[in-house]
Amino acid sequence: QVQLVESGGGVVQAGGSLRLSCAASGRTFSSDTMGWFRQAPGKEREFVAAIMWSSGRTRYADSVKGRFTISRDIGKNTVYLQMNGLKPEDTAVYYCAADAHFTIIPRTGLNDYDYWGQGTQVTVSS
Repeated sequence: QVQLVESGGGVVQAGGSLRLSCAASGRTFSSDTMGWFRQAPGKEREFVAAIMWSSGRTRYADSVKGRFTISRDIGKNTVYLQMNGLKPEDTAVYYCAADAHFTIIPRTGLNDYDYWGQGTQVTVSS
């Protein structure tokens, strides 16, 4: 079955950096969009970043643009989220997701994504 496994979360001070990884398996992802979402305590899950597996086209939430970078390693079936300049408001559980439908540009809605990882905790302290 399809499996998305996140790793790389942890505790970091404000201004620090983390790199999250998402190892994908169980299907061919070549036509997919891979996304990162996050959910803070008491908040709804929100879109963070996405990348089209084949073309590499990216899309970011305004709140992280310029600080976060999404990328993928095709050979390793892995997507990454490099997070720089972290802020306390970035504290959340971060989820990897896959949109299995072919699209022209990355989609941003929770309901657009078909597969989800279990999440990894990112805590940014001040």
